[in-house]
Amino acid sequence: MSRSAIDVIEGSRLCRPRWATPGFRKTGLAIGVALASLGAVSSAQAQSNQSLEARLAALEARVAAAEQRAATAEQRANRAEQKLDSLEDQSLDTRLAAVESQTENRSAEAAEQGDDGLSLSVYARSGLLLGDDGKSAPGGPYLTPAGATGGAVGRLGNEPDTYVETVLSYHQTFDNGAKSLYRIMLADSTTTSNDWTADESQLNVRQAFVEFSDLPSFTGPFENAKVWAGKRFDRNNFDIHWLDSDVIFLAGTGAGVYDVAVTDDWSTNLTLYGRSFSDFSVVTSDNPDLTGSTDALILSTNNYVGPFQWMLSGLSANDNDDRDTGSRAKAADHGFHSMLAYHGDSFFGVSDGNTVAALLHGEGLGAEVKSLGSDGNLTKDAKTTRLALYGTTYVAPSWRLAPAMLAQTSDDRYANGDSYDWATFNLRFANELTQNFEMQYEASYQWMDLDPKGYKGRNAVEGGYTRFTLAPTFKPQVGGFWQRPEIRVFASYSDWDSELNKFAGDDALGKDNFTGGQWTFGTQMEAWF
Repeated sequence: MSRSAIDVIEGSRLCRPRWATPGFRKTGLAIGVALASLGAVSSAQAQSNQSLEARLAALEARVAAAEQRAATAEQRANRAEQKLDSLEDQSLDTRLAAVESQTENRSAEAAEQGDDGLSLSVYARSGLLLGDDGKSAPGGPYLTPAGATGGAVGRLGNEPDTYVETVLSYHQTFDNGAKSLYRIMLADSTTTSNDWTADESQLNVRQAFVEFSDLPSFTGPFENAKVWAGKRFDRNNFDIHWLDSDVIFLAGTGAGVYDVAVTDDWSTNLTLYGRSFSDFSVVTSDNPDLTGSTDALILSTNNYVGPFQWMLSGLSANDNDDRDTGSRAKAADHGFHSMLAYHGDSFFGVSDGNTVAALLHGEGLGAEVKSLGSDGNLTKDAKTTRLALYGTTYVAPSWRLAPAMLAQTSDDRYANGDSYDWATFNLRFANELTQNFEMQYEASYQWMDLDPKGYKGRNAVEGGYTRFTLAPTFKPQVGGFWQRPEIRVFASYSDWDSELNKFAGDDALGKDNFTGGQWTFGTQMEAWF
């Protein structure tokens, strides 16, 4: 019997009326006890059931909450462990996330996505390059005879110039959601070591354009398109940073539309750029000294499907075929250019990192396959094919690796029957020793077989150029090839076949005290943001 029933019975004994007869008392007592017992049991049972259900529900809620808290705690623990691994071990996965996006153009690309208002991005380098005699030494990635047709070698410890790009961007969002971007780029380059270089300054406005995006009236394939006009570097240029060589450089004054969605997986850009060739001599029977100029127009379509890029360009420059090229070959007044590129998110499919590969071909005015439309001396029969390849990865938690290859073959480029064949192989290593110090190493080799057929008085040569560089490097934080700024000191040794000294009388090779077996030393800063 429950405690409630006993309490009722005891209560009936204490509170029974004095006038009740003994029989009534017995009968009433029995009935009362029975009714009270039933009611008390029923009430107690109901209360007990309700209490049990409530307790079970509360317990289930507490268990569910505990499980959720445990799952959250586990997630936090995993994140903390990953962060700890990153800090302690500089794990490959974390560090590779910073390895490769885009080199000096990354800051400009980031600025395109910036908040409203004014933003600033910069690329700058400045260095001192000395020979073992303590005097300024020749240098630069295009130092070799192959450099005349774009054959670059490794740039580490090989740059004697000061070059600065400053980009100012203004972003604006309108009430209807449309966005605009105005950008101007100022650039200057000099090789003097003086603090005041106005006499040789090349200060120049390299970009000045406006771009519109998120236009509400654009629908369908153009919903996410961007339109622009002005003077600019094409948004989708890319380079091999370690050679200071663009893979493709499209620039000039014109207009275009980016990011047209042909299908869900295929987007395309359409651009028209104009470039101006410098004044040139036009040889005619009436006036052999007549001078003129001509404009090169470049119509390009850039197509992207997954990691693949296909670019096709047509070039035209009216009257350029009247140019005196300095050879018997006739200058081109039109041409075409094509590029197939692959932008991969692994290191040649064997490890984490990235890979970029591009095959370029051009004819006529398109035979300058890197800087489209920049060379008016190309012949109408000129043909050029170039292969560019590079990748980046970590081979150990504190060792990173970046091999690169650039090769080209070109025929009938400036004179009938000429040929320019070369290939560059470059390897950049870096060993991160502390949070603020690393050792950088670079080995560069270039083979060339050049036969200019007397163009500009140049001679046929064949041979190789080799360069090794050691560069202790300081930076605020190591990690990835694109962490800047950094300060380097370096020592480089370069050597080349003596035959290369005969290529031209106006290049550095073959000059006094610069004929091969050269040591150079120096220091350099490089920054971008």
